[in-house]
Amino acid sequence: MKPLVILCLFFSTCVFAQTIDYNTKKGFAANGYDVVAYFNNTAQEGSKQFTATFDGVAYKFASETNLNLFKKNPERYTPQYGGYCAYAVALKSDKVKINPKSFLVKDDKLYLFYDAWGTNTLELWQEKNQNELIKKGDNNWNTIKLKNK
Repeated sequence: MKPLVILCLFFSTCVFAQTIDYNTKKGFAANGYDVVAYFNNTAQEGSKQFTATFDGVAYKFASETNLNLFKKNPERYTPQYGGYCAYAVALKSDKVKINPKSFLVKDDKLYLFYDAWGTNTLELWQEKNQNELIKKGDNNWNTIKLKNK
C-alpha cells in the first residue's frame, strides 16, 4: 500500500508543478502587476481582491474584468521568458529581475525589462533589431528551461 501512496504523491506533484521557471518576486508574476492591463499599454498594480493562478503561478489584476479576460485565455497574457528581463535572456541567456513599469507588447506578446541604476533595457531593446532579439531570446529561453529541469 505504501508504494501506491508514494506513487500517487509523486504523480500529483508532477502534474501540479510549474512547467517553466517564473519570476515571482513579491509572490506574483510581473511583481504583482496586472498582466492584462499591459495589453492596454498600462503598467498597473494588481489587487489581492482579484487573483488567479495559472501554471502554478499567482497573478493579480486591477479589476474583475481583467481577471475574467485572463481566465478565458491565460496563455495570451503570460509574460514571455517566465517574466524575466527579455533583454537579458536574449543577449546574455540570463534570468534578471524586472521593473514592472518597463514593458513592451509586441506581436500580442508581453515582454518585461530591467530598469534600475540608470539602465533601462527596454530602451536598449528598442535600439536593436527586435525580431532578431526575440529569436535569440526564444532560443536562449529554451536552453534555460532545459537547464532547470
